[in-house]
Amino acid sequence: MNGTTLEGKTALVTGASRGLGRAMALALGGAGARLALVGRAKEKLAETQAMASAAGIESEVYICDVREEDQIAGLERDVKARFGNIHILVNNAGTAVRKDLVDFSLDEWRLVTDTNLTGVFLASRAFIPHMKAHKWGRIINIASIMGHVGSTGRSAYCATKSAVLALTKCMALELVGDGINVVAISPGFYATDLTAPLRSDPEKNAALLAATPAGRWGEPKEIGEIALFLCSDAGAFMNGSDVLSDGAWVAQ
Repeated sequence: MNGTTLEGKTALVTGASRGLGRAMALALGGAGARLALVGRAKEKLAETQAMASAAGIESEVYICDVREEDQIAGLERDVKARFGNIHILVNNAGTAVRKDLVDFSLDEWRLVTDTNLTGVFLASRAFIPHMKAHKWGRIINIASIMGHVGSTGRSAYCATKSAVLALTKCMALELVGDGINVVAISPGFYATDLTAPLRSDPEKNAALLAATPAGRWGEPKEIGEIALFLCSDAGAFMNGSDVLSDGAWVAQ
């Protein structure tokens, strides 16, 4: 997004090892933000950091499981020691288990809910005080089109992403007086590593494209540009809302 500058700001992105998290991190870093790259896949995070370094972006890698309260506490301590208080938090880490509700084990249910919802809570609780110290902040919660609709075999995923949308509204109302904006992004079907099996299957790929009015997969850089807009002055009045980026899939 031309003209946007985040010089002097630090952005923390969970799930920054690949896909949409990587794209958002690089977009924010490209506008001048320093990056705290968070995830569990050390090698993939190193790839993101190498891409950031090649673009002249200052970054640091942190291995952290967002489901674990003690690891989030350690992350907050380590990031503050390295960068000081952060300004931007992107809650992107997520996972899915696809099966009918009656076939879920409790551990599988907790894996999805703890990652997609509790992880947002833990990270936000840890880093909101950083933003309050600045009297400025941006929190971007990554939801999904599946937070807007139901889908067979995706009960846990849909439930958590719908909950993220509700949490975004509550957080926005609580924090608006502190100069902190909280906005969700609901991506549709994007061309990432996770969707590679679908895209490589001619039949499944054709069916999905036929169901998407735009007739194409989203490109990760598009989500990166949305995140950058939300952190810019132009996005300053957007708070408590959700940005659908799905090629009109939910509009049907």
